[in-house]
Amino acid sequence: MRSHDLAPTSPECGRADATSVRGRRVTRGAPRRHRVLIAGGGVGGLEAMLALRDLAGDRVAITILSPDAQFSLRAQSVHDAFGGPAPRSYDLPDVCVEHDTAYVRDALVHIAQQEHWVTTRSGRQTSYESLLVTVGARRQPAFFSGATLRGPQDTEAMHGLIQDLEGGYCQSVAFIVPPGVTWPLPLYELALMTAERAYSQCLDVALTLITPEEKPLGVFGAPASEVVCHLLQESGITVRTATNVAEVRNGYVLVRNGDAILRAQRVVAVPILEAPVIRGLLTDAAGFVPVDEHGQVRGASRIWAAGDATSFPLKQAGIAAQQADAAAQSIAARAGAAVVAKPFRPTLRAGLNTGRGVIYLRETVTGEARDSNPTVSSRAFWSPPSKVAAAYLSSYLDEVERRSTG
Repeated sequence: MRSHDLAPTSPECGRADATSVRGRRVTRGAPRRHRVLIAGGGVGGLEAMLALRDLAGDRVAITILSPDAQFSLRAQSVHDAFGGPAPRSYDLPDVCVEHDTAYVRDALVHIAQQEHWVTTRSGRQTSYESLLVTVGARRQPAFFSGATLRGPQDTEAMHGLIQDLEGGYCQSVAFIVPPGVTWPLPLYELALMTAERAYSQCLDVALTLITPEEKPLGVFGAPASEVVCHLLQESGITVRTATNVAEVRNGYVLVRNGDAILRAQRVVAVPILEAPVIRGLLTDAAGFVPVDEHGQVRGASRIWAAGDATSFPLKQAGIAAQQADAAAQSIAARAGAAVVAKPFRPTLRAGLNTGRGVIYLRETVTGEARDSNPTVSSRAFWSPPSKVAAAYLSSYLDEVERRSTG
């Protein structure tokens, strides 16, 4: 089947004859550039684009393929339910133009690995020299009953929950981390911020957090988990760990043997993360993409993957950014840049909003020996102290913010 190029939304976007890109002159007649297709315009995709532009410069011609024309940090959406500022939205085509990158509003559905081309949802096809898959995971409700904390699309539902508490229409809430592939931290934020709001309003409410984790946020290590335990206890939140919730029915929280362990007037859960469906891409038994330490898809010579779509068990934006950096280094080296590709060595970093402030958590998640530095602090372990720790994207978004307010 004959392939043809995806048409960018902006004229000349992604070509070598643009007059300037962020102060860098790009001239006509430049050598042919290595064609990189990034499928996905979230944290991983944008981090990879910024890293590639820094590491490989004009050696690469980048295209971002994404069904969403807007980018925002999903991790910031919890604060919006409490009257905080809504997550800022960034126009993806504009971000791409600023970084000499073509943007195509479409979605990846099929990869022909032998021919090195992809097919999109609209039926378009294009070839690539290097492909980076950063499409994320599908966020599915864990239970038929109750609310799901997925991101900005659920802000109104979370705001309604707080209004019901303040209005006296609700006196009990269960916050549930379901078994399966999840990222629980936003639910801890919602529970702690709800408890703080209830305390400030002198509301008598029963708040319960139920999780299959052995210890609250135990993935961040024992010292951080102990701090989180203390915060939950101090906030009056009942915690049930090592508990696998099977179903929520008429407010009853049921475990696998059918026993009801709790009844709550409102139930909120984080979503189950399911693998994306991309034909032609090697996956594990759960549908996620196995990659090596440089982000290269196992068994594929020109395909990399980063973020929630991969088989790496931790599904967090900061981890996606670290994976994207490793993949970008490997792709830049393949494009001929003088780059030594470093392997992915994950360090988990996060800011936990407690309603009274933010505490910062950090943990090395490899089997290597841990250093003696603290793993929990009132000050960020990274700069700028953004919600998501990303080597390139955090600095860029901070720069955009300063430009808009300066």
